[in-house]
Amino acid sequence: MRFSVGDGFTLPDLDGRDVDATFHDTPDGALARAGVSLRQHGDGTWTLLLPRRGRELHSQAAGAGVVPPDLLDAVTAFRRGADLGAVRTVRSAVHVSSAAGGVLAEVRLLSERGTGRRPRRVEVLPVDGTPEDLARIAGALTAAGAVPDPDGAAGPPEPDDSAGAVLTDALRDGVARILRHDAFARLRETMPNGDTPVHQMRVGTRRLRSDLQTFQALLDPAWSRPLRAELGRLAGALGGARDIEVMRARLHVTAAADPLVAVDAESVGRIDAALAGRQETALSALDEALRSPRYVQLLDALTRPPRLVGRHGAPAGRVLPGLVRKPWRQLVAGADALTPELPDDDWHEVRKLAKRARYAFSWVPGPEAAVLAKRVAKAQKVLGEHQDAATAADTWLFVARFLDRGDHRLAVTAGRLFERERAAVTRARAAFPAVWAAVCEENTTAWLK
Repeated sequence: MRFSVGDGFTLPDLDGRDVDATFHDTPDGALARAGVSLRQHGDGTWTLLLPRRGRELHSQAAGAGVVPPDLLDAVTAFRRGADLGAVRTVRSAVHVSSAAGGVLAEVRLLSERGTGRRPRRVEVLPVDGTPEDLARIAGALTAAGAVPDPDGAAGPPEPDDSAGAVLTDALRDGVARILRHDAFARLRETMPNGDTPVHQMRVGTRRLRSDLQTFQALLDPAWSRPLRAELGRLAGALGGARDIEVMRARLHVTAAADPLVAVDAESVGRIDAALAGRQETALSALDEALRSPRYVQLLDALTRPPRLVGRHGAPAGRVLPGLVRKPWRQLVAGADALTPELPDDDWHEVRKLAKRARYAFSWVPGPEAAVLAKRVAKAQKVLGEHQDAATAADTWLFVARFLDRGDHRLAVTAGRLFERERAAVTRARAAFPAVWAAVCEENTTAWLK
């Protein structure tokens, strides 16, 4: 949001704290658009504000106007190789605080470019504020005499129900998920709900690859195929780190699953320590991937408008149902063929088909597609539990053999963990038919015929 102000305007009391610093950004304001604030204080120290609970990083002086390497790395996904320079039009700024102490928005009072004298504009950069929070801030500014800028306060664009517009939104959603979590993956942080940025980046990557495949008839293959290949490379680095995250979390849940038959805590600790070492190796490989020029080039390509072809201008409601029939038919063929006797890999392949179908349905307009997407999600959850349990069962035995073939307590512990995981596999296989029957109900799938 932007506002015009006259001579003598001062920022009203916004329940925040003043920020006295020189702000830095790319020439096109990429950091500000993403809700990121990078600034150097009068004593030379630096602060980076990231959009999530007003998360702030601090770093010591690296020289006048020289961004510290750790902060420069943290904004890689936002600046994508662009130079950072001082935004000299900022006279003052306020971080509007939430009741919990987070940052809702950054409000900047700007001067005419290059003068640093009379205030001319106010910019409101959302951080973690809701639309209601931003409306309250806007109300306080207008009450103090600020006038909404017609360009900066423009209303939402006219809705576009074309297939190309929906596909563009789908791709933007996946890219935004990667961008939002990039810095936190580099920092190796865990999110407040226990989820991890590595997981969310992997989801974004998978969804992008799936959408590029499902809707390929609307995309120039010379544009989409190289992107799918590069996303596959990124998915591999994210997957290596994410898989071990899942295994470490599952280890402790499985170990505590039967309190009447306790497993040896020391042996569980040894298995976890071995996994922790592998996780560090995987995270180092991910760090290397995120710092590579190929990753920056991939983000650059993904943030540009997609190259649309075919019937992209036709209504999404007419075009997209036909494009999602293929992943649906593949899922039906795979799920209908599942039996309790089939190997784990066959069940895992159906899980991947379920993910692709769910991703596809989520972009088809109409309540029927939304209902089917939810039911497929339930089936996917059962298949996900099956896959995690099957993978964990093999992991516990492998790690135990790797650590010490002669350790009886370790072998017994691994064996008990294995049995519990295989019991979980059996339960998932028994639960799947009923969940799948609900997916295939005529009133849920009729729109696909």
